[in-house]
Amino acid sequence: MAKQKYGIIGHPVTHSLSPAMQNAAFAASGIDASYEIFDVEPGDLEAFLTNAADNGISGLNVTIPHKIKAKEYIEKKGMLDGNAERLGAVNTVKVIDGALNGFNTDGPGFYRSLIEDLKFEPEGKNILVLGTGGAATAIIMYLGNSPRTIFVTDIDMKRCEDLKTHYRKYFDEKRLRVVETFGLGDAVKECQLLVNATPVGMKEEDGLPLDKDLLHPGLYVYDLVYNRRETELVKEANRMKLHAVTGLGMLLYQGAIAFEIWTEKKPPVDVMRKALKEAIRAGG
Repeated sequence: MAKQKYGIIGHPVTHSLSPAMQNAAFAASGIDASYEIFDVEPGDLEAFLTNAADNGISGLNVTIPHKIKAKEYIEKKGMLDGNAERLGAVNTVKVIDGALNGFNTDGPGFYRSLIEDLKFEPEGKNILVLGTGGAATAIIMYLGNSPRTIFVTDIDMKRCEDLKTHYRKYFDEKRLRVVETFGLGDAVKECQLLVNATPVGMKEEDGLPLDKDLLHPGLYVYDLVYNRRETELVKEANRMKLHAVTGLGMLLYQGAIAFEIWTEKKPPVDVMRKALKEAIRAGG
């Protein structure tokens, strides 16, 4: 049997830690497979997905900026599971009999990390999400009606409104509130959890995604950026003695769920966690 080929598509994507995690998982599980990086520009996404099966690809992870477009493509050409449909984005693809099947493991991966890593229970709480990309959409749609209120903001307010339109198909629209930049301070005051789902923090020179003076005692902070041990947001939160984590746990758990979808085997989570931490120590 030929060696199976998996990978991650994004742009840019060279910073990804997923190859370290998934290749370690394949090796530990005795699976003859490789996992590599595919840097795919937005204009080339459809062609790449169209040719994936012919190019011997068994499965993919999808990252920025392709999660929503991949969902739209697979919706027309393949099959989506209920999670991907509701969460509005695809981050995992499995090739079955030449057809692409789309899944979303971001939502459940985030939730598991939120509970296990940050020790935060979202039910009945107020949450502010910065950003409306694929990961933000997945998180908001996975949490659904569980939080009391989810506030969302983005530099592109139309994207916020589009997200609200999608949200109301499944949940009580009053629970999702769009926040203009000038109203950010008031929203943060009401919240027990801040989620940074923007790319701000991925580069060493990046600052915080919002004014540090808006952070307040009792606020929990989850920064989805995972390629650095500490982002400026997490550093500032720690300085204030707030509970704060990067997105490493979300990356781990969404990857573990993806591994199980691809292989139908139990993921070696401890092996995957160790590989991620080693990759970060080595500079990604």
